Amino acid sequence: MKTVMFYEVAPDGLGKDRTFFEAHRDRLDAFHVRGVLLLAGPFADPTEGALGVFKDRQSAEEFIQGDPFVANGVVDKGRLVAWNEVLDPR
Repeated sequence: MKTVMFYEVAPDGLGKDRTFFEAHRDRLDAFHVRGVLLLAGPFADPTEGALGVFKDRQSAEEFIQGDPFVANGVVDKGRLVAWNEVLDPR
């Protein structure tokens, strides 16, 4: 079962995001290379937040714990939801 991570932007988060974007992107890339982060990105309106799709909950939790966006207040809230993906259930 996959896990979907939803991020909500902090009220002042968009003012800080550029400062921490490179480190955040490096973390996204590292988890993607490991094969545990399948998809990620902001919504078309960045004030609506972002999402990531992980192979499992443990990987999503690990990502959040070390994410520079979380540590530096770009993201206000995160939520993890178990997801039964039907097209590629691996």
